[in-house]
Amino acid sequence: MDHNKGFSQEEIENFKQGLSHVNDDFIVVEEEENGPEYLHFQFLGKYEGEDVIFDAVMYTLRLHHSSELFEIAEKQAAEKFPEYHKITYSEDENGDLESLEGLDEEIGLFLTEVMMELEEEESIKVQEHVDIDTMVEYGVALDIGLNVDQITPAVVNGFIKSYNGGNLKLDKTLYSFVHNDEDDE
Repeated sequence: MDHNKGFSQEEIENFKQGLSHVNDDFIVVEEEENGPEYLHFQFLGKYEGEDVIFDAVMYTLRLHHSSELFEIAEKQAAEKFPEYHKITYSEDENGDLESLEGLDEEIGLFLTEVMMELEEEESIKVQEHVDIDTMVEYGVALDIGLNVDQITPAVVNGFIKSYNGGNLKLDKTLYSFVHNDEDDE
């Protein structure tokens, strides 16, 4: 893994310098998707005995559940509508989503219907997880889903402490969520 800069001592020292300027055990990677239920961040740890910078994304199980619902609905839409393409939503001058028209409207309604059906049947279940990917260009990637309401600095710092301490306990319970419009506001 010599070519992976996330294992380089120089890179790790630079990262430690950056950490000294924040009050947390991690540095946020600025990106548009970051929000109350999702965070991209980096932290120091060890992988197979070597110091490394972990490049992690953490999200709530609720968000993970929504993504799984949407992915399945998209697959069904692609089967039902051969001309299906990912719908792009436009905003008006007030920042509100503009109404879909024609086939996009029909597909949008179909997606919503499928997602509501899957939700009612509780056919999609998710559980806490940490997926590790070493086949990346920088450090070691972690994909983390936790059963929390929000991804806060306290949640991230707690995860890092448990993960690096070797005592991370994940909840193996399978969860299903019911989403309503107020959740998205």
